[in-house]
Amino acid sequence: MKRKAIFLFTVISFLSGMVYAHPPSDIKITFDPDTKILHAVIYHNTSNPINHYIKKVDVGLNGKEIIEHQISREDNNETQTVSYLIPDAKDCNSLSVEGYCSISGKLKKEITVSAKK
Repeated sequence: MKRKAIFLFTVISFLSGMVYAHPPSDIKITFDPDTKILHAVIYHNTSNPINHYIKKVDVGLNGKEIIEHQISREDNNETQTVSYLIPDAKDCNSLSVEGYCSISGKLKKEITVSAKK
């Protein structure tokens, strides 16, 4: 009986934690073709950015992962901002940013590089 109670408590605790878990709600990506800097703001509203945060960001160029960035906590309760130098990005290339929640879920957004400003 004690084993069942411990198991039930564990399952309920896990499921109640999942209720508050959610993937990022949006990712805004910009790329400056002159400086070759990619900026991304990952929107992930949380009440506790130390325990529930964007834990990892992957950056892709033309469908191939080129950066995997592990993060220890979110910038604030609403967003995680990242910037990367992407020297190989050229006009018409595809850049993607994927943000992973520390508890559950992920979101990926993509843009096409444009030399025109």
